Amino acid sequence: MPTSMPDIANHTTAQTEGKLDWVGMSNIEMPLMVVSKDQPERMVSAHIDAFVNLKEPQAKGIHMSRLYLLLDELSNNNTLNFQSLAALLDGFISSHQELSDQAKVQLKFDYHLRRKSLISGKQGWKAYPVTLTGQLNQGHLTIELAIDVRYSSTCPCSAALARQLIQRAFLDHFEQQDSIDKSAIHEWLGSTEGIVATPHSQRSIAQVKVKLNPSVTEFPIIDLVDVLENTLQTPVQAAVKREDEQEFARLNGQNLMFCEDAARKLQHALNSASQYDDFWVKVNHLESLHAHDAVSVTTKGVEGGYQA
Repeated sequence: MPTSMPDIANHTTAQTEGKLDWVGMSNIEMPLMVVSKDQPERMVSAHIDAFVNLKEPQAKGIHMSRLYLLLDELSNNNTLNFQSLAALLDGFISSHQELSDQAKVQLKFDYHLRRKSLISGKQGWKAYPVTLTGQLNQGHLTIELAIDVRYSSTCPCSAALARQLIQRAFLDHFEQQDSIDKSAIHEWLGSTEGIVATPHSQRSIAQVKVKLNPSVTEFPIIDLVDVLENTLQTPVQAAVKREDEQEFARLNGQNLMFCEDAARKLQHALNSASQYDDFWVKVNHLESLHAHDAVSVTTKGVEGGYQA
């Protein structure tokens, strides 16, 4: 009776020969301790894709359990930072000598941040969907950080149409009066009759992916969130009092934007950030007027970089 178990991947050849770009596992669920720049380490619930290439055309397959066990080691005994991500990819390749010379891992999780309200100073949690992608190709390491930021967008066209209706209502209301008292105008403007129309706005999502410069040694999650939210000016809020809601209304009124406006604002801000070698931005305005969405896409435009 044989005492060793068969290892098909090691001792048989492929029925049909050929190299494969990527082989591995997707949607692996694991808890991870994540370290980001200027933030304490925290646990996240991650969904992970792990791959190596199969460069040997006759090999039956890779050893998927080796990839899983390296991820499990990271989950149980280490923290996810720039250095451990690089070491993980190196481990993927070294555990598949003669089979692979490329490795890729993608980690998706929600990253929670405490965010202050606009006026009252109250704080609440906001969850930011984050995707970290690392790839090691014959010793060359690339790391990408992707984040979704939600914000409010008020339509400039709708705002202009609403203002026109308010002007008409004003003329209709006061057309019989030879002189108009300031207090009467003030009272009218504060009434439902005075504000006869409001512009439509919608919850919007900026999906942003950046390629980190080799000089970056920490995940700049909060840096990227701050750049995006400060540029857009109208990020959705967590804890809100009435004074915060009023300030949010003011910010929306002072930052009217089509999806093209939002994309160009983000394009300009990211072009000014030296830590990102490349970027890809997709702005989604989830229309309240239409049943479809308004979308703009832009990139840094470097040769050989992200495609729009």
